[in-house]
Amino acid sequence: MSSNFKRILYGGDYNPNQWSKEVWKEDMRIFKDAHINTATINVFSWAKIQPSEHEYYFDELDEIVDMLSKENYDIVFATSTAALPGWMVRKYPEVMFTDYEGRRHKFGMRHNACPNSLVFKHYARELAHKLAERYADNPHVTCWHISNEYGGECFCENCQKAFRVWLKDKYKTMDALNEAWNMEFWGHTVYDWDDVVAPNALGDGIGTEKTAFAGISIDYRRFYSDSQLECFKMERDAIRSVKPDAFITTNLMGTFKDLDYFKWAKEMDVVSWDNYPAYDTPWSSIAMTHDLMRGLKDEPFMLMEQTPSQQNWQKYNSLKRPGQMRAQSYQTLAHGADTIQFFQLRRSVGGCEKFHGAVIAHVGDENTRVFREVAQLGAELESFGDRTLGSRNESEVGVIFDWDNYWALEYTSGPSEDLKYVEQIHHYYEYFYKRNIGVDMIPVDADFSKYKIVVAPVLYMVKEGMKEALESFVKNGGVLITTYMSGIVGQSDNVYLGGYPGPLREMAGVWVEEIDALAPEQKNKAKFADGSEAECGLLCDLMHLEGAEALAAYEEDFYAGMPAASRNSYGKGMTYYIATMFEEDGLAKILDQAVSEAGVHPVIPEQTGLEVVTRVSDTTRFYYVLNFTDEEQVLPESLAGKKDMINGKKTETGMKLKKWDVLLLEENL
Repeated sequence: MSSNFKRILYGGDYNPNQWSKEVWKEDMRIFKDAHINTATINVFSWAKIQPSEHEYYFDELDEIVDMLSKENYDIVFATSTAALPGWMVRKYPEVMFTDYEGRRHKFGMRHNACPNSLVFKHYARELAHKLAERYADNPHVTCWHISNEYGGECFCENCQKAFRVWLKDKYKTMDALNEAWNMEFWGHTVYDWDDVVAPNALGDGIGTEKTAFAGISIDYRRFYSDSQLECFKMERDAIRSVKPDAFITTNLMGTFKDLDYFKWAKEMDVVSWDNYPAYDTPWSSIAMTHDLMRGLKDEPFMLMEQTPSQQNWQKYNSLKRPGQMRAQSYQTLAHGADTIQFFQLRRSVGGCEKFHGAVIAHVGDENTRVFREVAQLGAELESFGDRTLGSRNESEVGVIFDWDNYWALEYTSGPSEDLKYVEQIHHYYEYFYKRNIGVDMIPVDADFSKYKIVVAPVLYMVKEGMKEALESFVKNGGVLITTYMSGIVGQSDNVYLGGYPGPLREMAGVWVEEIDALAPEQKNKAKFADGSEAECGLLCDLMHLEGAEALAAYEEDFYAGMPAASRNSYGKGMTYYIATMFEEDGLAKILDQAVSEAGVHPVIPEQTGLEVVTRVSDTTRFYYVLNFTDEEQVLPESLAGKKDMINGKKTETGMKLKKWDVLLLEENL
């Protein structure tokens, strides 16, 4: 198996331009002690590089590149286009975005450009091209980093005009547009493209999260994701016009709602992302997001940013406990990363990120707990060389994640404001995580045949071709697990008539007549065939069997006795339909049956509180073993006698792992 890198990249975001050259020299000395080998530079330097419209200044950047090259760093070279220079905003105010409330913003902040501003595009393209001309032939430039953390939305006139062009290309005629958006509702029928208004607070907005026409909002999300993607492609292509084989990425943000990352990944050479969990983020949620980032291209990814100690922008910015950063980094590697990078290498002296963690703290030297932990991890990663690079995760379970469904489910008015897409996906992912069953996060157009089980929670929007793909998967022996709020609408958010779950009805063998929404304080219960009970809530489908068998039935309310979960034989396979949100044990009871039926196995046979993840190269299976629990955990017997790549010793039967302990075990194939 091949890798994009010759070594595990270890370093991060570096801003020497904020410091004197005496500090640069000290940085190089200190970073060497931490085994740092890469630096991401030039992320926010547009104003420095281009102080006026027709003036460019590269002298300082030349010095930075020369210094890092002499120290044999891998350079991740950013294009600086994520924050506009003041002269551009002053001379061309239309480059700034206009928000949901219709306010054009002033100079300041970042990620503030309108992606449909021709002025912005001109100067961004020009800057990327000039940077490539100057630095692309440097062999130390390993990767190009376009802009930074794309996001936000603009509702200016330029965007509105571009939206109309996008709609014309998609729908061709006004009749098709009116039908897709069901514009007869509220008398919104339009007869001219110029009558189309972007969905904002001045038009059809309902609060800040919803609009009167979800179909319009979903299309605007699609359009805006495409608009920003075009900006990425524009800078990418400017670099490639100079260096055709340039290796190019931009840093994504996990389950970030605004952009369709599966579509973006197709245009990137490698996925990179920024991992900033909160103090109370479940480790299963972090693992899921890593798996999603790996799943975008079904390849190893780059961790572009994490903090070595604490964030600065969350509500409670807790320190990472001793050993936590190291364990978190190994979890990242376990789930598919080939790099570990930090924001930032030296802590800023001012600005809103001055309290964001760094390898070098404000004290300015290496005599800190955080630095010692960074240095320890760096030494360990360096010792592995290229052995783990390019190794792949193997999974028998695919969990569908789809941005169209994300947008559609959360734009719809009803049935419950507590129905959140990512939470629902995690509810199912967590089951597999706790049992050390490998999972791929997959798009709706994935090759389902690679998996024994496909899980499609809240598959609210079933787009063209999905019905056929899922039916083929099940008919050929696969096990499909789907849930309430599935098969409801098509790609424009119009309901499939004829009964829920619409296109999935025949395959599921059920008809859902009504959907009850339960408030947080309300619960129901379901009883299984063996007499055991489980609490359920949030939503309760009132479901009729049409060939399926009931696995559980509601016990309370007027629909007591109706099925709460079902199983239907379809072709050679099986479809499980889960009609309500079960608490953990109840869900596990159903999924245990599905897993057994599909013949899916965890990576080790024993049950354990440890997280165990495998990556496989051509010659070796690597077991990443991590303890994120508060208790000591005994090493499973199946992992005893294997060599730990970190300390070079073989594991022993009965050995115990404390919280934050990590093993990286190897097994020859």
